[in-house]
Amino acid sequence: MGVAAEVAVLRLSAFALRGEGGNPAGVVLDARALSERDMLAVAADVGYSETVFVMDGPPVAQRRRYTVRYFSPLAEVPFCGHATIALGAALGSELGAGDLMLDTAAGPVALSTGQHSSGQWWTRLTSVAARQRPPAPAALRQALDCFGWSADVLDPGLPPMLSYAGAWHLILGLAERGALDTMSYDFAALQSLCAEQGWTTVNLVFQVSPFEHLSRNPFPAGGVVEDPATGAAAAAYGSYLAALGVVRPPVRLRIEQGAQIGRPSELIVDLHAGRASVEVTGAVISIGEQRPAPGARRAVSP
Repeated sequence: MGVAAEVAVLRLSAFALRGEGGNPAGVVLDARALSERDMLAVAADVGYSETVFVMDGPPVAQRRRYTVRYFSPLAEVPFCGHATIALGAALGSELGAGDLMLDTAAGPVALSTGQHSSGQWWTRLTSVAARQRPPAPAALRQALDCFGWSADVLDPGLPPMLSYAGAWHLILGLAERGALDTMSYDFAALQSLCAEQGWTTVNLVFQVSPFEHLSRNPFPAGGVVEDPATGAAAAAYGSYLAALGVVRPPVRLRIEQGAQIGRPSELIVDLHAGRASVEVTGAVISIGEQRPAPGARRAVSP
């Protein structure tokens, strides 16, 4: 029996909207005995865009800081927002509501966890310092070609930009909502381009108002056609809007994502004056829990 079948994996959906949808993530609360190869196998077996692994688990009441790693079905990624939101709810369920700190490959990420009056868990993450830089013109042209678009599809008020809040995302602001709704792309070509450029996703956005935004996130770099809710991209996008002067902190933004693929999601982004970091909040629902088969050897230390 392979290692993936022997590991306990929580299956949670982050950024759920009114108790539905959201982005599924795998959560492994004790990955002490897992190698990189093991974690990649687990992520591939789970099949979600990312699975997060607590490297110094299992969580215990007296500890509020943990080291984590994130794997897509194809590769390790430095940071994943929706898996972090899911992990926060899982840790909150184990340890109680409150503040936590995660050490990630992208840097330390602070969490706050709590429960709504309904009992549903929520998590707020504080990103690493965000920053932006323009894309290379040739890479931008290649990206547009992958979608079959010319530059005319872009919103001149939201110029193309690379933005980072734990991972790099190419932001393409679209002038018409129809372009967002009917989006399709050449998976292999964009996957190759993202790998070459170091982009985690391409963040396609349409601005309903300065405070309300719609988003879609192709994620071929992780072997996923589209991510239904992308916390890292939401943080990067919020920072980008502030850098452009579209919004002025302190401000709260609301992003809807995932409706076109049947997983409506809501991401709340808070920007604070004088801070390079961004807060992203989402609700979490349970998809169920995968346990080791009866009699199977656990791939973790006792």
